[in-house]
Amino acid sequence: MVEKIDHIGIAVKNLNESLRVFEEILGLKSIGLETVTDQKVKVAFIPVGESEIELLESTEPDGAIAKFIEKNGEGIQHIAFRVDNIEKVLEDLKAQKVRLIDEKPRKGAGGARIAFIHPKATNGVLIELCERT
Repeated sequence: MVEKIDHIGIAVKNLNESLRVFEEILGLKSIGLETVTDQKVKVAFIPVGESEIELLESTEPDGAIAKFIEKNGEGIQHIAFRVDNIEKVLEDLKAQKVRLIDEKPRKGAGGARIAFIHPKATNGVLIELCERT
């Protein structure tokens, strides 16, 4: 089902300041900024080996990232696993009666197709399934 860790999502208050930290302290470089209007976020991906770090800044006060930061502070918000066939994975999870946030894939950053598994089904961890074309 899972091919690898695609990325780890980190909620941040200020994307530019956070990028500077990753670039100056760790010597990492982002591969550009993108706004995902449907999810009310601005994101930057930073490649690290075969995976990436995704920094997420809310563009709206009622966005999921803003709410996450309000409740938990800045930090790891989700872990994304790369899958080959997201529809099949979602079908299998539904058949197992796994609680999902998304029963159908939606568009994510970088043109990926994504869906989230509810944290109540995964011991409190928000898991994103990610299919890249």
